[in-house]
Amino acid sequence: MKRMLLCVCMIFTGFAAHAAEYSLDDLYRLALERSNTVQIASENKYIAEREKDRAMAVLIPKFSAFGSYTKYVDEQENIQPDNSTSWGLRLDQSLSVSRKELTALKIAKASIVKSGYDLDSVKEEYLLTVASAYFNVLKAKKSEDIAKANVERLTKYRDAAQTRLRVGEITKTVLLRAEAELAGAQSESIRAENALKLARAVLARTVRIEGDYDIIESKGTLYESAVPGCFMADDSGSAQSLECLKETALQERHELKAAELEKQIAEKQVLYTKGSYWPDISVEGVYSRREDHPATSFASDKNIYGLIRLNYPFFEGGLRKAEVRQSEARFRQAEHSFNDLRDSVNVEVDNAYLNLNTETGVLERLRAEVEYARDNYNAVTKQFEYGLADSLDVMDANNLLVTSERQLANAQYDYELAILQLRRATGKLLKTVVMNVHSSLQ
Repeated sequence: MKRMLLCVCMIFTGFAAHAAEYSLDDLYRLALERSNTVQIASENKYIAEREKDRAMAVLIPKFSAFGSYTKYVDEQENIQPDNSTSWGLRLDQSLSVSRKELTALKIAKASIVKSGYDLDSVKEEYLLTVASAYFNVLKAKKSEDIAKANVERLTKYRDAAQTRLRVGEITKTVLLRAEAELAGAQSESIRAENALKLARAVLARTVRIEGDYDIIESKGTLYESAVPGCFMADDSGSAQSLECLKETALQERHELKAAELEKQIAEKQVLYTKGSYWPDISVEGVYSRREDHPATSFASDKNIYGLIRLNYPFFEGGLRKAEVRQSEARFRQAEHSFNDLRDSVNVEVDNAYLNLNTETGVLERLRAEVEYARDNYNAVTKQFEYGLADSLDVMDANNLLVTSERQLANAQYDYELAILQLRRATGKLLKTVVMNVHSSLQ
């Protein structure tokens, strides 16, 4: 019975200790759900929506009630009552002749759309951060695997050196060199293990993952092409057109859309401030009632009246002129910011495009280098076993293999990240992520 209970406890402990596994799409979904950065941007959009409600409220007449009670201390007979109660209802509305309230409503509506673009931009940037942390974990895992494989190879080489030393085929310096190389590989394995822990901690902090977890590596390239529809006309489809990528970025980048709206909002703001040069019209309707105690025969107990007021300040110390000039300067700022951002986006696309081309070329060469280095190491170790190669040849072949394997692993993940960076530069990353996440959930 005790043995059965122990087995059951071990089974449940194994289930509890099983780490959750996440693919890149899973991390994307969790990041969008849990990110404080995304939530802050979402609240900005909510604030913009409430600002529109405020602008709409200005256009709606205000309905209010009022009342008062007056107690007179000095009683004067037949002149004033002991106390008086008054109350009433008021309906009033104040608008500018320039209709600047409608302009403010248009500005508020445009700000909502701009906040949506800002939110999408924040999401894209955050998703790229998640992807970068994800690939850093994969790099660290691969580095750890390479370091462990290197320790295994050097352990076998050290054992072979000990055997050959006992039979007198080599000198003790060869064994000492093997021991030193093995110790260095073991220390490198420890560094790789700690680097993996750090990379996992950074990813967990970025996506807000609690507890133990593991990640699932995507097989092959994450996407068939960086930006579909931008292939070279005379190519088989592996290369992308730089001009098409730039045009796509100018049309799709959320930052550019937000900057364009910011420019339109600044232009409307100029119209709004110029509306201060026009008079304001106020319309007011009031119903009031008064009750005196004791009542007097000549006091009016009920009043209903309407009021139209026109207000125009002729001199306000130059305030309106200063506000108009400020709004015009902000409009010019918005124009310059848009032009500067457009140039920056073009440079960003250039950088991402060239980076992807570089990683593509490097990846192909490194794959061949790893194959050559592995064949070279196998050949040299065989020669060492038969006394046809010395220890320096083995160490050189092993170092070449380790270096090329690390470079290939980094290049593979840098290539995957370069694809996402090009999608980010052209404004296509968020759409692709949302589409992939939805398809994975179906």
